[in-house]
Amino acid sequence: METLDERIITAWIKLTGVLKNTRITQDMIYNEAVVMNLVYNRYLEDGEGLVSFKEIVSRTKMLKSLVNRTIDSLVKQGYLEKTDGQDKRTTLVRAKNFDVFLKEHEKTLALVRNIIATIGEEDAEAFVRIADKIAANDPLGSADD
Repeated sequence: METLDERIITAWIKLTGVLKNTRITQDMIYNEAVVMNLVYNRYLEDGEGLVSFKEIVSRTKMLKSLVNRTIDSLVKQGYLEKTDGQDKRTTLVRAKNFDVFLKEHEKTLALVRNIIATIGEEDAEAFVRIADKIAANDPLGSADD
């Protein structure tokens, strides 16, 4: 009989395989979509959408170097703009253009709706609760350069 820890590993591998194969993002690089989602959610919260580089690193668990490359790519493509924070050591980003991201986001939402239809709203709520609990306790530690 397989132990619970072995079953969790197996379930994790199956889930990541399904999500990877569905390519959650198709017209944007995954990390770009993750950063844009963070900026977009902030924009929905406050109407401005300013997010610090430090917060992006913290919330996405990406390496600083990867966040830097991702932001530079999004700036070059015209999706984000950089601005200085209150002190010169803080770099902030805000969206210049959500068009491509919103098209990609709608595809992702359609995938999520299919998942909800498959597992039901109660299990979907449980999944969110469990994922939030895991993320809040960060059992793998923080990624950092």
